[in-house]
Amino acid sequence: MSNIHDFSEIAPFDDLQFSEKMALLVKEPGFEHAVRYVMPDVDFPEFVKNLLSIPDKQTFQTKVMWPFLEMLEARTTSGITIGGLEKIDAEKAYTFITNHRDIVLDASFLNLCFLRSGMRTSEIAIGNNLLIYEWITDLVKLNKSFIVKRNLRLTKALEAAKELSAYIHYAVTQKKESVWIAQREGRAKDSNDVTQESLVKMLALDGDGTMADNLIPINLVPVAISYEYDPNDYLKAREFLLKKINPEFKKSPHDDLLSMETGLLQPKGHVHFEIGGCINDRIDLLRGNIDRVEVVKSVCSFIDNSIHGGYKIYPINYIAHDLLHRNHTFADNYTAVQAADFENYVESQLDKVDLPDVSTLDRAFMREMMLTMYANPLKNRLHAVGR
Repeated sequence: MSNIHDFSEIAPFDDLQFSEKMALLVKEPGFEHAVRYVMPDVDFPEFVKNLLSIPDKQTFQTKVMWPFLEMLEARTTSGITIGGLEKIDAEKAYTFITNHRDIVLDASFLNLCFLRSGMRTSEIAIGNNLLIYEWITDLVKLNKSFIVKRNLRLTKALEAAKELSAYIHYAVTQKKESVWIAQREGRAKDSNDVTQESLVKMLALDGDGTMADNLIPINLVPVAISYEYDPNDYLKAREFLLKKINPEFKKSPHDDLLSMETGLLQPKGHVHFEIGGCINDRIDLLRGNIDRVEVVKSVCSFIDNSIHGGYKIYPINYIAHDLLHRNHTFADNYTAVQAADFENYVESQLDKVDLPDVSTLDRAFMREMMLTMYANPLKNRLHAVGR
């Protein structure tokens, strides 16, 4: 597939379509409602006028998304930092693969770091389960996102995986556009970040060589994301409880919207990205291995070790680990005041859980799950760096 029109169903809109699609988007009542919700002080007619003057995706990113993300950073974080930029070449395209904490902001804040560094932003993989209205699909495709088709029957799922793999290869090798994709479908609710083997298999579907041969052209670069606080922590704890009560429990589209809204607008503390560097040299060593299962496991391990070793560990991660294990192993890494503040934070988050008849045992279970979420990055980092 060498022509972008082969991918029109999933690819971002091309710049020739941009003005036409934007003109349709700004007429959507749902779009206006969303804009007014996240930017309460907006002069909407003026905002629309600005949008209609934008000619292409890159200008949209620099003129609209950049200031919007700067506003979100100022309003909801204690600052966003990035390390490891020297490990990538601004002239090359990569597949950035990260742990998945926030539905919207993982890729958006990474792109903010790229914009500030004078680099091109990456295209973003987004699951169609989140695109509950047609205007949302249009918005994300105007904003350099491509669509991952979810929840398909087996034959359709294989076709979709081949199409997605072909598109990612096309974007990186021919369009010279970097792409972002999460290491797994859905967020790791307990922050135990592990790469899904099916993701690596999908990435290797396009090409005529071995699995390792097919992965090298897309320049895989693991990136670790560390949020100090996860605004969705109590919603994740609530979900753990509901699944414990009923193993068949499934989130609704409303739950996903609430998670997106909470992640976007609530405090996150410090946010750090650590770029681990391209893993092609390690994949290259697997070229002679024809055992596909072993190759997939090795590539997942490379990604996981890079992400785990790149976490930024905050005082609350040490506190959570000690509270979870009822010891003081990491007491040198935080103060008594920080520990008390964190315990108060956990209790105040649990107070937000809106379920009837939550027993003392239920609350204790959710508290343990929240402590686990904050302890796991430390646990995985210690394992990755051999401590």
